[in-house]
Amino acid sequence: MGDADETRDGVGLTNLDQPLLAGGDVTKRDLVDYLDAVRERILPGLADRPLSVIRLLRGQDPFMQKNLPKYTPEWVRRTSVWAEASHRQVWYALCDDRRTLLWFANQRAIEYHPTLSTMARPEHPTHLVLDLDPPEGDAFGPVVRTAALVRQALADVGLAGAVKTSGAKGLHVFVPVVGETTAEEAAAATRALAVHTERLDPALATTAFIREDRGGRVFVDPTRAGGATVVAAYSPRVRPGLPVSFPVTWDDLDAVTPADFTVRTVPALVADRDPWAAAMPAPQRLPADLVTEGRAIPVARVQAMHEGKRRARARREAG
Repeated sequence: MGDADETRDGVGLTNLDQPLLAGGDVTKRDLVDYLDAVRERILPGLADRPLSVIRLLRGQDPFMQKNLPKYTPEWVRRTSVWAEASHRQVWYALCDDRRTLLWFANQRAIEYHPTLSTMARPEHPTHLVLDLDPPEGDAFGPVVRTAALVRQALADVGLAGAVKTSGAKGLHVFVPVVGETTAEEAAAATRALAVHTERLDPALATTAFIREDRGGRVFVDPTRAGGATVVAAYSPRVRPGLPVSFPVTWDDLDAVTPADFTVRTVPALVADRDPWAAAMPAPQRLPADLVTEGRAIPVARVQAMHEGKRRARARREAG
């Protein structure tokens, strides 16, 4: 690692003046200073949740790290999760404190993606998430209009949510749910709410999982449930200028762009308040009929896999 440039909270910080992204003016020091400055805001969303991070090492492409590397200090809290896909135990970090956050920052971990449930209650997510993904290009306006549809779809069934920029081009609507909500109920309700949103304006919003079927519409992702992760509020993103996933009030959505919130602008915005905590409604009970409706909606990923195979077969047969 070389000699530490400086030490904070017992963590040696190295190569702080190296650029973080090729051709950019953001250094590793900017990342470390940012995460340290907002630690009291970002840590509540990370604490006690298995954490995946996106790291960007010099001269390499960004990669998602779930399993902790062997050289992880023993003081980093961790939890073991069985990964069905790879048939192995994965050791996830639990980023509960400043020291762990600084260690990750020194590892050039830029993005922080916690699970929707805590380590103690993996089958009980704390939130539903509707992830709004723009069509090709950078148009943010359609995403904002789709978020208004989500808000309407929620209100129609007596629910409320909080919204944040994804830090990339989209928006995330979080709906806090009561503790007894199961992962299966949350997944069903997410599917139903996505379909409700699509129905409000099918020319603007779509739940089509296959990209070529979206036809220039905003994708309302019905699959952020179960073991899914979502980038945390206040997490930077691996993009030029290091934009940050940032809470926005419903009334202000029209007046902002994702680029307004970066590692340079955000510390001042959260110095004396936590807009994400302030925006979040109290946990809510999911309406039983919404869950029942969602159970009858096919799981998009599975449906898309079968449809992809069907199309490939049709192409082969057409020669």
